[in-house]
Amino acid sequence: MGRHFDLIVIGAGSGGVRAGRLASSYGAKVAVIEEYRLGGTCVIRGCVPKKLFVYASRFADQFEVAKSFGWSTGDAEFSWDSLRDNKDKEINRLEGIYGNILDNAGVTLIRDRAELTSGTSVKLKKDGEELTADRILIATGGTPFVPNIPGAELGITSNEAFHLEKLPEEVLVVGGGYIAVEFAGIFAGLGVKTTLAYRGPQILRGFDEDVRNMVAEQMQERGVEILTDTDLDALEKSDDGINVKFNTGLSKNFGEVMFATGRTPNTKGLGLEYADIECGAREEIIVDEQSRTSCKTVFAVGDVTDRAALTPVAIREGAAFAETFYNDNPTFVHHDLIPTAVFSEPEIGTIGMTETQAGNRYHKVNVYKATFRPMMNTLGDKPEKEMYKLITDADTDKVLGVHVVGHAAGEIIQMAGIAVTMGATKADFDRTIAVHPTAAEELVTMKQPSYVLEYGKKVE
Repeated sequence: MGRHFDLIVIGAGSGGVRAGRLASSYGAKVAVIEEYRLGGTCVIRGCVPKKLFVYASRFADQFEVAKSFGWSTGDAEFSWDSLRDNKDKEINRLEGIYGNILDNAGVTLIRDRAELTSGTSVKLKKDGEELTADRILIATGGTPFVPNIPGAELGITSNEAFHLEKLPEEVLVVGGGYIAVEFAGIFAGLGVKTTLAYRGPQILRGFDEDVRNMVAEQMQERGVEILTDTDLDALEKSDDGINVKFNTGLSKNFGEVMFATGRTPNTKGLGLEYADIECGAREEIIVDEQSRTSCKTVFAVGDVTDRAALTPVAIREGAAFAETFYNDNPTFVHHDLIPTAVFSEPEIGTIGMTETQAGNRYHKVNVYKATFRPMMNTLGDKPEKEMYKLITDADTDKVLGVHVVGHAAGEIIQMAGIAVTMGATKADFDRTIAVHPTAAEELVTMKQPSYVLEYGKKVE
């Protein structure tokens, strides 16, 4: 038997690194084992590179708006190679920071693949050493899901999209969630003719209906073709790229096909069966409120548990685990109120209940909504609008949901999220003095409900 640790963390993503670093700072002997790169999906091939690509995709639109403010920008040119290579430099820098964080915290970093051999031991696949620990934390994240259809291997996922040798002239993005909508906006903004195919009746399932409809409408106005109630039957290699056969009978060629059809917990081959760890229907590790699995010595945090696949949630879960078991400070993560952003074009920021959810739960709901052209667009002919929406319980005045569509929605919802998490009422919003002129002042200047719901139905 090899080395022994107080804690072994499998996975050096956001949740695993936070848990390992904190546990070590509280005196535990910790090993973090990672088979790929430090930083996990978010840093290496998720949130961070995606946001960099989002910034890049928005410049063409900004150049156009600048003309109405008197600027002559000349003939702007875009270099995919420069963006991709500069992104790689930044990711390398961030990965180095993650390594320094673990090193400075006294964590033993092992570059290998770890597989469970029991509830207190793992085996390193390359090295062959078997390590033991009092506790094991699984933080292996998720992996892109690719549908089982003929020719699926011809497509790419978000993993490969960050490393394309060149941009295609035309791309098909398959899916309707965060990743699909964001990449459709990225490709379109970089000049790629973009089609988005989604099997449901409207993109962004789970979001407020006004948000879904507004984003879909404005994406189409920006040139993204959205095919709803559409699925793929097969992909075939063609002289012009990839021929896609849709279930609607349509057949069309694309330079690239990107599957953004969700992610699945990364549990395959981890040896969970050797610790009798229970998994759910999507192969997610089932955990309790303290992130403990069905094996009392094994825990799991982040996307591998499928509770809320968001980086800040994984970080909070990892921190809560370390606080609870290595600092004698029982800490719980509440998943009912999570502010979140979609870096689509237009951008979305949201927290709390949708209008439908609130209407189904509360007998009377007030809905406040403002839709308008932002000041940035008023000197030119850009028709794009923004939307601010508040949903409140008519009986208690409590704010149940805030939904923003427009510029910097993600930044705005972070601050609105503080108020909603604290249990703010509409009166609290009303007595907050507006910052003028801003778009976000709409959150505190909407005095009368746009309409009222009673038992889920709009009152005329």
